[in-house]
Amino acid sequence: MNFTRKHIISTKDFSRDELDFILNRAERLEPNARSGSRLLDGRIVATLFYEPSTRTRLSFDTAVKRMGGTTVGFDSASSSSTVKGETLADTIRIIESYADAIVLRHSKEGAARMASEISRVPVINAGDGAGHHPTQTLLDLYTMRKECKKPISDLNVAIVGDLKYGRTVHSLAYALSLYDAQLSFVSPEGLKMPASIINYMKRKGIDIVETSVLADALSKADVLYMTRIQKERFPDPAEYQKVAGSYSITMKGLEGVKDDLIIMHPLPRVDEIAPEVDASKHARYFQQSFYGVPVRMAVLSLLMGVEV
Repeated sequence: MNFTRKHIISTKDFSRDELDFILNRAERLEPNARSGSRLLDGRIVATLFYEPSTRTRLSFDTAVKRMGGTTVGFDSASSSSTVKGETLADTIRIIESYADAIVLRHSKEGAARMASEISRVPVINAGDGAGHHPTQTLLDLYTMRKECKKPISDLNVAIVGDLKYGRTVHSLAYALSLYDAQLSFVSPEGLKMPASIINYMKRKGIDIVETSVLADALSKADVLYMTRIQKERFPDPAEYQKVAGSYSITMKGLEGVKDDLIIMHPLPRVDEIAPEVDASKHARYFQQSFYGVPVRMAVLSLLMGVEV
């Protein structure tokens, strides 16, 4: 498959074969995620983060450097010319002349798509508001493939928390629909998965359960995908207070779950997974975070036409 100079904007843009192709390359590159290589020797990747990030920004930075490349960019809008009134479009036009690819995180949904329509170099969406986060989904799929005892197509996945504003879960839901996985969406009433995504799943004949009761989904789950309630996405702080702390996983709450259940989380967490769970056989969220490096190595090498 040829991904050279393509943009990575939404998981809806991928076929299942394309997702598997990227995951297969990530598996081949995983040893280099610690030992390094020279695959991107002489290449420059611009990381433009208008919103805060730890894992996504640093794992992209690590992925580039583990392949011998270099990065330029900024980690907040306040350290860019945005504060002087420069538009995103102008920023992209400038940066494309400096770098071989652009990794963009932005607060506005659709920003990455707009940037891709301007840029002459590949744009990778590292999260656009409440829209999409495709490379997070790729590392989530990779985690399931590596850590679960069943193929992804046979998994029962419970996705829990802020399903209205959570770009990670939007992207993941679209991707899991390609694998015909069984999905449970668990959220407070005001944070349900958007109707557009539910209708998309139904049109594809995907088996979906919607509930506000975590216990209803937990006993059947092979994967528990927890997310935080995103305070920064709420237009009204009072509305956030109504749903804050809606779900919390403790060791006691895990009694009766499947022995091989894995717990995932895109991080950061607040109070939805108790620290006591970290040492349990179910916890995979820190390993999941590491998998972002080989997955992003795979994406970057493919977009730049590098043979592995």
